[in-house]
Amino acid sequence: MKKRSPLSLGGLLCSALLGLGYTLTPATAPPETGQVADSSLDRPLPSGPLGEVIRLGRDLVAETATHPLTAPFSGNDLNCTSCHLQNGTHETAASFLGVATAYPAWSPREQRVLTLEDRILNCFMRSCNGTRPPLGSQVSVAIAAYITWLSSDQAIQMNATGPHGPRAIPSLTLGESVADAASGATLYAEKCADCHKIDGQGTADGPPVWGPRSFNTGAGLSKVTGLAKWLKVAMPPDQADLSEQEALDIAAFVNSHDRPKFELFEHLPPADQMGQYNGIQP
Repeated sequence: MKKRSPLSLGGLLCSALLGLGYTLTPATAPPETGQVADSSLDRPLPSGPLGEVIRLGRDLVAETATHPLTAPFSGNDLNCTSCHLQNGTHETAASFLGVATAYPAWSPREQRVLTLEDRILNCFMRSCNGTRPPLGSQVSVAIAAYITWLSSDQAIQMNATGPHGPRAIPSLTLGESVADAASGATLYAEKCADCHKIDGQGTADGPPVWGPRSFNTGAGLSKVTGLAKWLKVAMPPDQADLSEQEALDIAAFVNSHDRPKFELFEHLPPADQMGQYNGIQP
């Protein structure tokens, strides 16, 4: 989407956090005793190893495609924050706020109850077009710890209908049948090409939205309605102003292009690497 002012992005985040009841203080304010200040939310991280793991999880969310721990499992140029804006702290754009309260949750797609770690690792296969990291690995635990930290002080409300948190993106009132890819092409050139390029292959300001380095056909955003409802609340990133019709049209245009085909077994690690014991061994 078209690039907007970084100052506006900061203002949006501040407004969102204030609306959630967080208190914002100057960056120079000292952390509470035994705790470490963190810049993603004003609430300080826990002290010691837990805080370090949460901070690592935040870094992995921000740098998924390039971080040494996650790059081996990533197959494209997207980071978690490409969809979960502002490292998941955006109020509406695939927010991580409160997500951990919904798990374990029933997943119609997998036809089983998923843990939060399961859900995170499945995103590596689909949205990141990569390989599923081992359950219990440093990657798995760190990202889950970060997302859980973003749900601190919120009540558990396990989801029996789908693996979605309390801030799940709402469905559109319009259906895919009214989407117009030709109109979407014009809108894309006007509103999206500055950050994602006219050929959809991305820039430093926005990831590729189709082609071999984008998400595959197993990702939720590969569905026109899935992408459209995300566009409606997320783009442009500091001033989401698309109408439902515009969002559907752009989604239809973007998803009319080729992207990697999802074959589940191509993205699973060998059976003996699916899980990992991560404690001290005698």
